[in-house]
Amino acid sequence: MTLIKQFQSFLNTPPIWINKQFGIEQFNFPAVNLENFSPTPIPDNLRLGHQMESVCKQLLAHSSQFNVLVYNLPIREGKQTLGEIDFILKDATTKQVIHVELTYKFYIINPDITEPIHQLIGPNKSDAFFMKMEKIKNKQFALLHSEAGTAALSSLNIEASNLKHQTCFKAQLFKPYNLEALHLSPINKNCIVGYWLRLKEFTTDDFITCRFYIPNKKEWTLNPNVTVEWISYTDALLAIELQLAKQKSPLVWMKKNNMQFEKFFVVWW
Repeated sequence: MTLIKQFQSFLNTPPIWINKQFGIEQFNFPAVNLENFSPTPIPDNLRLGHQMESVCKQLLAHSSQFNVLVYNLPIREGKQTLGEIDFILKDATTKQVIHVELTYKFYIINPDITEPIHQLIGPNKSDAFFMKMEKIKNKQFALLHSEAGTAALSSLNIEASNLKHQTCFKAQLFKPYNLEALHLSPINKNCIVGYWLRLKEFTTDDFITCRFYIPNKKEWTLNPNVTVEWISYTDALLAIELQLAKQKSPLVWMKKNNMQFEKFFVVWW
């Protein structure tokens, strides 16, 4: 995997909503020209969320629209860390100072749940869109206006009361296998990149003749590409079953032919 692909994937991933929803304004990511961009390698042992923070930071620093004033600033009260500020940016044109919280998520859409904003859950059921969105609004934004937050910003000559709060919330969404009609509004349907299914659906004739690849976490953001080492259905089934036994839902790339690729989660639950 070339490093630049990770940066392109980040830029190409749409925001999970447009403009303002849920009382939170979406950050409008600037256009970034990657022609003269030389990315700094990102350590493989970083969690995917931290890798995305590094990707975002490098892209923002390369853009002409924003200056990065603060990146990953811990807010402490005595010896206790209350939280961390992802980014504080200054718009080069308007001079507006913006606090941006970054989130990059993979959610499956579970239509068994009535409300669209509650339908988005992590493939391992360990997180949910609604909980994350509430945390951004009620904890991460509020942190900057706490006593410790305003003191930390003051030491950097940043006035908390002048800040505009926004989130850069990008997501890849996976709809249920063989389900077309979805009512997602106000969630951005352009975030749908694939589907999800259970093992019993994977063990059908639809999949047996295809080739597969199980991407590592660092490759999750990418679109399937031809240059990987594809494996047979039998080998893929074994690899998937091993993951499911550990209560992990693997992401799978599938090659139907040299022109047709699909991306899906097989969930363990």
